[in-house]
Amino acid sequence: MSETGTADTFPRLLQWHASQRPDAIAIREKDLGIWQSWTWAEALREVQHIAAGLHQAGFQRGEHLAIIGENRPRLYFTMVATQCLGGIPVPLYQDAVAAEMEFVFANAEIRFAVAEDQEQVDKLLEVRETVPQLKRIIYEDPRGLRKYDQAGLASYEQIRALGEQLLKERPSVVDDEIAKGRADDVAAMFYTSGTTGHPKGVVLGYANLLAAGRAGATMEHLTEREEVLAYLPMAWIGQNIFSYTQWLVCGFTVNCPESAATVMADMREIGPTYYFAPPRVLEALLTQVMIRMEDASALKRSMFHRFMDVARRVGGRLLDKQPVGVGDRLIYALGSWLVYAPLRNALGMSRIRVAYTAGEAIGPDLFTFYRSLGINLKQLYGSTETSVFVCVQPNGGVKPDTVGPPVTGVEIRLTDAGEILMTGTVAAVRAADNERIQDLLNRRPREIHVDADAYLKRLTEEEA
Repeated sequence: MSETGTADTFPRLLQWHASQRPDAIAIREKDLGIWQSWTWAEALREVQHIAAGLHQAGFQRGEHLAIIGENRPRLYFTMVATQCLGGIPVPLYQDAVAAEMEFVFANAEIRFAVAEDQEQVDKLLEVRETVPQLKRIIYEDPRGLRKYDQAGLASYEQIRALGEQLLKERPSVVDDEIAKGRADDVAAMFYTSGTTGHPKGVVLGYANLLAAGRAGATMEHLTEREEVLAYLPMAWIGQNIFSYTQWLVCGFTVNCPESAATVMADMREIGPTYYFAPPRVLEALLTQVMIRMEDASALKRSMFHRFMDVARRVGGRLLDKQPVGVGDRLIYALGSWLVYAPLRNALGMSRIRVAYTAGEAIGPDLFTFYRSLGINLKQLYGSTETSVFVCVQPNGGVKPDTVGPPVTGVEIRLTDAGEILMTGTVAAVRAADNERIQDLLNRRPREIHVDADAYLKRLTEEEA
């Protein structure tokens, strides 16, 4: 992990990387089949222009700004730009319909929104009919919007031009705003889907997000050399941690695929080293593999199944550095050359050092399949309210039916009612409590998910 000094907000982290590693690649996007790159210096310059443009357009400290769209560098830049001004970005799910967005815009009193394309602009114009406080709609992709002339509608380029002009007149305007930021300021707000009623806004500060991001980065020895594929919704807290918080903490490269349809092809080109996928994605990938094997020749099918039997028996043990006989090691090495390595390459997982899965329970067979190939897949448990990282399986301690022990700086306690209580502060816990918690983690991971979510939901309702 890069030594980011005393940087305690996302804008300051961006400034640090731009000053220390100006020519390193910060982010890429595939556009029309070609990867476009921004260095850290270029990313900072873009963020400064957008921040100055928003400032000139009337955006104020403490305001919320909605961001809606697929993973795009310009949307990431807008997120940092909002934080430069002391604003609070609110990423929303791009597949949400206008009626679902209306509550969020009214609840967070959002005046500014940045949308990826015409589809999202149309939704926002519909939202504005019932939430008139939405005054400014900024779009990143101008295709299809040439004849739109509604009030308050502007392109990303227009806002950028406003900012460029302001910076010529007042070069330090953005830096002055960044200097006002504090570690205990609100960094972002994420709306959970909510099991009942309206979505609930989860307010997270820089200290929360950075502590979680740094804990995970330290545990996995993440460095600026990692490659990450940003393909999950920006509105999801997991995507924010892995492709935004840790991006700025570690200074690695984030890659935005061209579209949802090209994710697999783009993943094979990039070869990520740090990866996250919910169980449904891993299951879909495995299904594709098995369908292709059914169409293969009888010889290939026989070889595949024979070597996979060996892999399931010893692959996970080799990953965990447990004793494995010489004969099994030799057979596994041959299988790696003939089956496992080509399969990892087809999945785009040839370079993965660590991969996480979370969000729902994963079947033991599915989990074991990926680890048997030599892919260091691990489970973690967390929630939006806890900035994701609560429990993570450590290297050498991975089991298919657990979520692992608490990460450094997180403490959990089991109540007599069977609820799991969590805190990010380090305090004394009796040894008996630790034993009971670990026993539950090892034996009943699904109950942990249910009880923790119920407890956090109740806390949210009480605070509201």
